[in-house]
Amino acid sequence: MGWSRGVKRFFDFVLAATLSLIALPLGVLIALAIVLDSRGPVFFCHTRLGRGRCPFHLWKFRTMIVAGDGAFQEYLDRHPELAREWRLTHKLRCDPRITRVGRFLRKTSLDELPQLWNVLRGDMSMVGPRPIVCEEVAKYGPAFALYSQVLPGLTGLWQVSGRNDTHYHRRVELDSHYIRHWAPWLDGRILLETVRVVLRGHGAY
Repeated sequence: MGWSRGVKRFFDFVLAATLSLIALPLGVLIALAIVLDSRGPVFFCHTRLGRGRCPFHLWKFRTMIVAGDGAFQEYLDRHPELAREWRLTHKLRCDPRITRVGRFLRKTSLDELPQLWNVLRGDMSMVGPRPIVCEEVAKYGPAFALYSQVLPGLTGLWQVSGRNDTHYHRRVELDSHYIRHWAPWLDGRILLETVRVVLRGHGAY
């Protein structure tokens, strides 16, 4: 297990460093678009759980208006059907908080580019289960023990298997399958599939 982690970490660092250099000009343009579109910071930072149940700061380009959680909860209270969708998936297909630029960034998954920094730091891997928040641990159930054994990923089996169009329990099954059957060729296949899925915008919102 030790040598495989070392190999995975080596390729993570090389790939993340290469992609960071290539994406730097695009990142500058995205930052400018965010500033011109709405008031607030360029980046959004959120605490997630990583390997060994250790919390870390996950970075994204900001895609939402700057508003308090109370306003969002009031919106869910007024729309019970959306509250149910949020409880099931922690996502909304039509989230009122998303900005115009944010909608494009989410559709193209460009909002997740800053997570290359998380990969370089060693908080995340290029491929793995998507990082979760503390509130999602209960949804993972016994499978959380598996999740906490590996680094969460920038992409993963869930992202190339339907992403937000799948139910949460299916996401847990896919993450568990990936961890149990990990191999370098599987990471390679998922990375190639990720390019196809991102270009199609399938399951992204």
